[in-house]
Formats: sequence, structure tokens, C-alpha cells
Amino acid sequence: MTYAVKEIFYTLQGEGAQTGRPAVFCRFSGCNLWSGRENDRPGAICRFCDTDFVGVDGPGGSKFATAEAVAEAIAQRWPNRSNGHRFVVCTGGEPLLQLDQALIDALHRYEFEIAIETNGTLPVPQGVDWICVSPKARADLIVRSGDELKLIYPQDGAEPERYQSLLFRHFFLQPMDGLERQANTRLALEYCLAHPRWKLSLQTHKQLGIP
Repeated sequence: MTYAVKEIFYTLQGEGAQTGRPAVFCRFSGCNLWSGRENDRPGAICRFCDTDFVGVDGPGGSKFATAEAVAEAIAQRWPNRSNGHRFVVCTGGEPLLQLDQALIDALHRYEFEIAIETNGTLPVPQGVDWICVSPKARADLIVRSGDELKLIYPQDGAEPERYQSLLFRHFFLQPMDGLERQANTRLALEYCLAHPRWKLSLQTHKQLGIP
């Protein structure tokens, strides 16, 4: 299998339950809910994505011939090649189009704890250590348990009530970015105050000006 990776970079996790934790992000190219091209956005299942996941031209991006090559590229971004507390976030696009058992095993050999950020429409292979699901309206959700459910809010057809009975340890509302971000933040804050099972997730990396 050839792995298409948009970018690999070291930063702090900016969202959700792992906010502030140092991590290597591996952003895979491609998604099953949108092509990533603006001309296709009106007809996409997910129309609000603000991430560039097209191609392999980002920092550290490439096409990798083997799982070992991807794992080695990720390990090279960890500071000083030191052991302990290694954490990789596999994201996209949709990482589960490419994250397979061979890559999971290779990352574990490099002593990484593996997290995924997925739309929940594809099955999760064995061995993923932290599962964050971000449901999208109009998409069939098959991953109904995990560590963290992070719902972009508000979404018509993806109201929080649809997901609150699922088997996740953490439930987050994250205000939808864009021109209405301030209003969406207020709506998410008010919903969390009225429904204490839900916590507010903010994109702190954007506030800090880091990747």
C-alpha cells in the first residue's frame, strides 16, 4: 500500500480532551465526505471543512511506499528522538482511508500512542489508543464508541441529542469556524451550560497561532 500524506508536523494538540499535549500530527490526504476542492464543496456531504488535505505538498508530506517509512518520518519529528510520552495524531481528511494494521504496528514499535480524528464512517482497526469521532450531518455514523466525541456545532441534522447516548468518555461541542464563529461560540457555550454532559472545545491552536 502507498500512503499519501499531506503533512507531518510537531505541535500542541489544540482541541478536545488532549488540548495542550505535545503531538506529531500526520495529516493524510483524501476524505470520503468531500474531495477537498472548492468546486465540489456545494455537493459534498461535509461542506464546512476548513482543512487543506489535497495532495502531498505540505511540510513533511509525501507518498510513502511502506508503513515503516511513514512511521520513521513521524518519529523524526519527535524532539531529540527521545523516548517516553510519544503521541501521534492521525488526521486528515479522513485518516481511516489509509491507517491500517501495518502502520499501527509500525508506530507502536516506535513507542507512539496513536490517536485518530475521524468522521466515524469507517471501521477503526485494532490497536488505536485514542479514538476521537467528529460526526457529520448526512453521513452514516458507524463508530459509536470511543474516547471522545467532538461535535462541530451547530449543524442541521447533527444535533447533540442524536449522540448523547453513545459510548464515549468525553462529549465536546466545538463551535463551527467561519464568519459566524463568535455567534456559534455563544450558542455552544449556552448549550453546554444547559446540558452539563457536554463540554466546550475551542481551537486553541488558532488562538496561539501554531499549526
